[in-house]
Amino acid sequence: MSLSLSIATYFIIWWLTLFMVLPFGVKTQEEDGNVVPGSVESAPAVPHIFKKALITTILAAIIFAIVYSVYTYNLISMDDIPFLPKFD
Repeated sequence: MSLSLSIATYFIIWWLTLFMVLPFGVKTQEEDGNVVPGSVESAPAVPHIFKKALITTILAAIIFAIVYSVYTYNLISMDDIPFLPKFD
């Protein structure tokens, strides 16, 4: 796997992981009972964005290591995926 492909793959995995991690542990301003004037009630009371970025980075590194291993060592070939058409 080339360096540019590795960076692009990690970037995509990081963003997908971020969108999966963002909703965890969110308490809305309405649930907290302290709605800031001018904001929606469903906005997070405390977003913890740096903590979530750290968790995202760690999870993305683990997922990337798995993807890199599968790609590098050919653990799964195209013939192993049953729904792909066979071209002879």
